[in-house]
Amino acid sequence: MTLPASLRLAKPRRRSELGLLIVGGVTVLVATLLESLAMTNALPRHLVTFIVGLCLIAGGVQVVNRWLVPHADPVIMPVALVLNGIGYVMIERLDPHAAGQQLAWTGLGLLVYAAVVLIVKRSRDLERYRYLIVLLAFLLLVAPLVPGIGLSINGARLWVHLHSIEFQPIELAKILLVIFFASYFIEKRELLTIPTRRVGDHLLPDLRAFGPIAVAAAMALLIILAERDIGFSLILFVVFLTMLWLATGRWTYVVIGLVAFALATFLAAHLLGQVNGRIAIWLDPWKYYNSTGYYAGYQPVQGELAFGRGGLWGTGLGLGLAANAVPIATSDFIFSVMGEELGLFGTVAVVVAFLLLIGSGLRIALRSRSEFARLAAVGLTVTLGIQAFFIMAGDVRLLPLTGVTLPFVSYGGSSLVANYALLALLMRLSDEGNQPSAVPTPARSRTSAAVVIGAGKR
Repeated sequence: MTLPASLRLAKPRRRSELGLLIVGGVTVLVATLLESLAMTNALPRHLVTFIVGLCLIAGGVQVVNRWLVPHADPVIMPVALVLNGIGYVMIERLDPHAAGQQLAWTGLGLLVYAAVVLIVKRSRDLERYRYLIVLLAFLLLVAPLVPGIGLSINGARLWVHLHSIEFQPIELAKILLVIFFASYFIEKRELLTIPTRRVGDHLLPDLRAFGPIAVAAAMALLIILAERDIGFSLILFVVFLTMLWLATGRWTYVVIGLVAFALATFLAAHLLGQVNGRIAIWLDPWKYYNSTGYYAGYQPVQGELAFGRGGLWGTGLGLGLAANAVPIATSDFIFSVMGEELGLFGTVAVVVAFLLLIGSGLRIALRSRSEFARLAAVGLTVTLGIQAFFIMAGDVRLLPLTGVTLPFVSYGGSSLVANYALLALLMRLSDEGNQPSAVPTPARSRTSAAVVIGAGKR
């Protein structure tokens, strides 16, 4: 029996994915063995169960991708699962109880991944329901502010408490907002780009089309700031500005956005103690080494010392001191723990893994066959990349601490589930773009080409 041409073309991608999954599984297994030998001088007691779990995960991902997204990118899921596996090994070394919870969230995240690629058959379905999507996003954003279910932890009101389950709805809300931004920008791109309104001797774009999206972005930022979180509001701002520039190709919007960002930062630093404190300990954490609250410099100082102890090759898995020295090591400063135990070599490998994810996402955007799919792929990729950059840059004191999680690596169920949903959307977009039967789009105008190559006007 001869297979259809589309399936024959899809098989090499899935075979490549299977090979990468096997390599990734072996990598995580070796990390687990090294960690157990270093800490207990014995093989882990759950070794057989762990190996069976790795095989089930790899096999399940293969079945789902071969069935639902056979033409999708073969690199994304193996890289994400390796990051997830290494993160689990580090968390198990730091907090075995948290590792058990992380394992359960990983299973749920993979189920959500399968559900999203099963439910979202076509990207245009997302574009069609953009106002319903943005309404759901705002409901998720305001949920932590509702008395009785909202929960404040470490000064940020981002959690929702339902019986014994706690999660951050903002993690899913940011994905929904990216989809809304992509849909709206594509529909209103000509109004936002082509000068049609005369002001004196100059023609300017009609800013009335910009009103709804500006209101939506401003409301989202205000809600997040009301929840006293800076990290997610900063991620949302960067993603919004990036997508606006790619959709219109006008540098004017970028300049206006940067000026607004500078003013907002100045006001926030004077009005919010959390912002002022994080800027202060970023500039000189040793000065606030013994302080508490927003000005606690002990944690970033210990993070820096962990990187220093790691050197080039690291102390070895399970042999570092950061587990006892660095507070909140499983989430905010897990990258510092990896720097100590895996050294510069290990941390660079983590950075390269994220670069592979970002490169795959941008390649999906280049191969997309609709403007909405292209801009959505860029927005989802930037969301993932910016979040990873902010937390890693905060740990090495390149930027102030933002309090976000390192995707797939840090402890956190909400982040893990949301990021697997994000990858599912990217895989759906990739599968559509690589379909051999799709009809190529005609040549696009110079304005729309800005979405692909990012070439702006001014």
